[in-house]
Amino acid sequence: MKQQDLAALIAIVFIAGVFSFIVTSKFITPSDQKETAQVVTPITSEFPLPSNEVFNVNAINPTVRIEIAPNNNNQPFAD
Repeated sequence: MKQQDLAALIAIVFIAGVFSFIVTSKFITPSDQKETAQVVTPITSEFPLPSNEVFNVNAINPTVRIEIAPNNNNQPFAD
């Protein structure tokens, strides 16, 4: 590539860049509108204690195994 070709290419790229910047600035204009967002409550390290009506000494413990009748069958689904 000759020196004149390189200079012409650089000039064309520069002119095309300036032209595209001017054209896009005419069509794409930044808007000054402000967006709104919901305000959320911050997360804290405090945890409220559960109600004493539900969690008390006399409440039913769902983790206790309930056995209705003794089961001596080791294979309940066998034929």
